Amino acid sequence: MNNDLIEEKRFWRQNWFLGTKIIAVKFIGLLFSEVGNFKNLAHAYTDRAVFENAISKANGDIEEIQTFGKLASIDQLAIFEGNAIYSNNNNGVAVTVRVPGEKENGKMDILTEKFGGEWCYKSIKIRNKKTNKEVQIIPQ
Repeated sequence: MNNDLIEEKRFWRQNWFLGTKIIAVKFIGLLFSEVGNFKNLAHAYTDRAVFENAISKANGDIEEIQTFGKLASIDQLAIFEGNAIYSNNNNGVAVTVRVPGEKENGKMDILTEKFGGEWCYKSIKIRNKKTNKEVQIIPQ
């Protein structure tokens, strides 16, 4: 009786060509799915008024100041780390971006529309997932 160990080939050794095709297709799909988001982020990057106005409105809210402290302006990298969805021929936007506060950092969710060249804010919310704090700012 022969007790030699039979070594089976692993998946990648047997199907390396198929595995390479699968990885390539997934990479191309990921690339094309991110193109639309990159376009929105690039547009948000150039439209800084959306963020500056939202921060000034947030810094005027008493509850926000007590919870997060005065918010600093958003750095350019924060916009690319966030998420932006433009609609209505680029006159409406839903944006999520990180914001640094004096007491705590958080994420700012902005929902706004442009009327007559000026942004009219529907909703501004600042949240911190770790501490479970959330402040809804009522735009005026």
